[in-house]
Amino acid sequence: MFLGEYDIIVVGAGHAGCEAAHAAARMGSRVMLVTMNMETIARMSCNPAMGGVAKGQIVREIDALGGMSGIITDKTMIQFRMLNRSKGVAMWSPRAQSDRWRFAETWRLTLENTPNLDFFQDTVKEIIVINGTAQGVITGMGAEIRSKAVILTNGTFLNGLIHIGSKNFGGGRMGESASFGITGQLENLGFVSGRMKTGTPPRVDGRSLNYDAMEEQKGDEQPAKFSFSRETHALKQQRSCHITYTNSAVHDILREGFAESPMYNGSIQGLGPRYCPSIEDKINRFAERDRHQVFVEPEGWDTIEVYVNGFSTSLPDHVQLKALRQIPGFEKAKVFRPGYAIEYDYFPPTQLNLTLETKLIQNLYFAGQINGTTGYEEAACQGLMAGINAHQKTQEKNAVVLGRNEAYIGVLIDDLVNKGTDEPYRMFTSRAEYRITLRQDNADERLTPLGYEIGLASETRIRQLETKIHDTQSLLHFFENNNIAVEEANCLLADKNGTTITEKQRYKKFLLRPEITLTDIANISEVNELLINCQEEAAQAAENHIKYESYLKKEQEMAEKLQRLEEIKIPAQFDFHKLTSLSKESREKLHKIKPVTLGQASRISGVNPADISVLLVYFGR
Repeated sequence: MFLGEYDIIVVGAGHAGCEAAHAAARMGSRVMLVTMNMETIARMSCNPAMGGVAKGQIVREIDALGGMSGIITDKTMIQFRMLNRSKGVAMWSPRAQSDRWRFAETWRLTLENTPNLDFFQDTVKEIIVINGTAQGVITGMGAEIRSKAVILTNGTFLNGLIHIGSKNFGGGRMGESASFGITGQLENLGFVSGRMKTGTPPRVDGRSLNYDAMEEQKGDEQPAKFSFSRETHALKQQRSCHITYTNSAVHDILREGFAESPMYNGSIQGLGPRYCPSIEDKINRFAERDRHQVFVEPEGWDTIEVYVNGFSTSLPDHVQLKALRQIPGFEKAKVFRPGYAIEYDYFPPTQLNLTLETKLIQNLYFAGQINGTTGYEEAACQGLMAGINAHQKTQEKNAVVLGRNEAYIGVLIDDLVNKGTDEPYRMFTSRAEYRITLRQDNADERLTPLGYEIGLASETRIRQLETKIHDTQSLLHFFENNNIAVEEANCLLADKNGTTITEKQRYKKFLLRPEITLTDIANISEVNELLINCQEEAAQAAENHIKYESYLKKEQEMAEKLQRLEEIKIPAQFDFHKLTSLSKESREKLHKIKPVTLGQASRISGVNPADISVLLVYFGR
């Protein structure tokens, strides 16, 4: 059966696949989205939440470019919290608790209403490769679909194997079959594959829990939202989460099951996520701790199902239940579904270009967990960039590659391609050397102009941004050229136990005091009059600019210095082995990664500054 010809085929409809299909179709490509099950599009396989430390910044960047994860989250969240408010604004990270079913439903309806996008329910067993170029797929039922490019977003489904104690069975997710054939074909084409492992906690009946024995965790009193768009709104009401803790009795029961744990009896070969360990891994690695935090998270507005965050496990189901019932509030817990681990194939991302196109096969792109990442947000941003670049290439337009100084998305992809990963990669603010620049509040200023230029962000978005920038500049001009009266300043400083002033002072200098915020001066009549006519986001942007101006300048200077290395191109077929003055490790790494600029070469693990100096001399700099 021949199903037709498309510009782009996206294989898999998880978070990466949904963003890839939506972006490419919105930009004008004819897209076919192939998924094993139309009922599980955008399913939240693990926790029902979006965002978090660094992850929240990624969701805002996706939104700023014109992706949908932020809008979908806003429309379906049940709680919002801005994490790390006690720290500087560069560390602020939005996080939302989502309604799992409404999230998936809203994503599906969004895709169904996206022009240029078709669907087909089936597995994909083979990629059509002709003369080193991906030109379509063959499905499990033998249907042939032709295309100019193929994006693989297979998640945990490639040869997926589920483990619960000594039991194991094939599956890409509980209740869903694994996908076979693609790994073998790619290996035959010369790709290197590996195995990774992830896990998920039990789901329990919320009616069986005693919430009085737990700590209530409410959302923010004044909740914000993810999307910069005006089409979504902050929550008017929210559902609470709860916190409880494991104890020594829980740990003792879990240890009894170690002999049957696939993590410790050799059944699991793949490495699991370092920063989201299973409960058995926690009590083994941190034996000195007598308790671990457990977050009790509702899965939606109306459901009674609860996600036990922090209790990821692959121990036998009877051990899981026995241990759970020793946790305060879980004494009578009823389990809907036990926790499990899953092993799956991935392809080390050093086999990709920065566009996420593979080096071995033209017009074949990888995005999401197939590249060794973990997390919805990391997958979604890769899908977005793969969709953008597949469209750009098939339409003979310039590739879109974000720098490390432009976006967390750029940091993530740069890390993957240049350093690779042998364990599930998760984004943290500490991975970004320009994190004061890459804040969640200014993602629109950094990325919406680019999103608009490539045809992804809307006209409404760019006009909205222009208004924000105008308002921000108006505020900055006022603060730089007007003074606060001595009496008003000292009245505020007295309340803050700050050092008083003896003569009037520019508002900008006054706001540089760490104890003073824009909120403190908002009631001064001339400031209040100005703020009334400005967007709230502009006011925050102006304050951040004043508070962090000196730090931002330093980051900009550092980025400009490193940008000089990005301007030095390396020929595509350059033979690094002939430069014997390079270290042996450096030659091997450079030959493997094939960097396109000296800047990219400088970020490859194993390439040291002395090697970069050699390359600078060779290329005449």
